[in-house]
Amino acid sequence: MAEVQTRCGRIWFTDQGSGLPVVLLHANLCDHRDFDPIVAELARDYRVIALDWPWHGESDSPPLEAGVGPLADALEDFTEALDLPPAVFIGNSVGGFAAARLAITHPGRVAGLVLVNAGFVPMNLMTRAFCRLMGRPAIAGLAMPGFTRLVMRARTANDRAVNRRVVARARTPQGAATGAALWRSFATEEYNLRPRAAQLRAPTLIVWGRKDVGVPLRIGRGTQAALPGSRLEVLDTGHMPFSSEPSAFLALVRPFIESVAETTVTT
Repeated sequence: MAEVQTRCGRIWFTDQGSGLPVVLLHANLCDHRDFDPIVAELARDYRVIALDWPWHGESDSPPLEAGVGPLADALEDFTEALDLPPAVFIGNSVGGFAAARLAITHPGRVAGLVLVNAGFVPMNLMTRAFCRLMGRPAIAGLAMPGFTRLVMRARTANDRAVNRRVVARARTPQGAATGAALWRSFATEEYNLRPRAAQLRAPTLIVWGRKDVGVPLRIGRGTQAALPGSRLEVLDTGHMPFSSEPSAFLALVRPFIESVAETTVTT
């Protein structure tokens, strides 16, 4: 693994293959290993970069509160530090938020966007109340192990490995604090990208696992409606289609990346 310095400390990442960069961004309390089932296949034709967010995996845990804003800030610094050309970003859950914000604020960095069970969530009172409840470390530490199993709907060895890692982290004081801080940030207006959706011009593929009860399919449909020109594809999985159905996921994502690569070369 390699590292770069960001305003949220050092970010560790893997970097394999060559060609158009494809950056993999994981979910809350997860790490880069979530994407293991698809990395080798993508790296045959592309430069595949998988990072650990700050407060996660091998990356630093800086002395500030975790949240969607710091993660998105760190992604800006990360792409700048690597001096990446326009890349395809595959973002799961909060990783999708960070990638979408980057596409809005730094459109020249984003050649294409794949949002995986990551959307523009309607910020109603019920949503905010649930996020604030999960934003209490004691609640997050108790609830996240069961919540993770529920939304994952594990069916593969990698799914089960993700579950074990998330459950183990959620049961530590630092993991519970990190998970809770991110949940609290989901209730803020900063997390609501819907008013800025028209500014997102990058080609966008939305891939959704229909069995994800935490981020249900209606949010995926709403995200597609908010992004004219985007495409929504649904797989019969939970929160991580790339882990649960890697072949089906790649069958959707590979042609999308190829089309982005052709456009990038042409322009």
